[in-house]
Parts: sequence; structure tokens; C-alpha cells
Amino acid sequence: MAKLDARDRDRLRDSQFAYVDKQGEGHLPINDASHVGNAVARFNQTEFESMAAKERARRTILTAAEKHGIEIDEGDNIRK
Repeated sequence: MAKLDARDRDRLRDSQFAYVDKQGEGHLPINDASHVGNAVARFNQTEFESMAAKERARRTILTAAEKHGIEIDEGDNIRK
């Protein structure tokens, strides 16, 4: 996975994160295929402000995975 240093992470748009909290901090970068894969793996380890925010992030990650050609098993927790 391409490593994001602090400067590169700060340059990402909000749309390049699966979740942006109320303080404006981005979580689960989805800027490229490797980060999307990582977001899938870390989804259930992330704390969200609400169930609605978690659901929005889940759908965003699934859309990004489809865009990057990443297959996610039907049994994976992010599919539920």
C-alpha cells in the first residue's frame, strides 16, 4: 500500500475518505485501490459517531471497491 504521510493526507479531499467526522477529520482513506482494500479490512475497527455515519461509510467503501475492481466476499462483515 502506498503510504500517506501527513502532508499527503492533508491534501486529500473529503470525498477521498469513507468517513469524515464532525470535527472534519477524515477516516479510512479510499484514494486508491490499496487504501480501499485497507478501508475494507479496518471498517469494523473504526469508531463512528452514529450508525447512520457507519452505514454511509460502508456504502462509500463498497462503491470505491467496485470502482477499483476489488471483490469483496459476500460473507465479509462490510457486506452486512
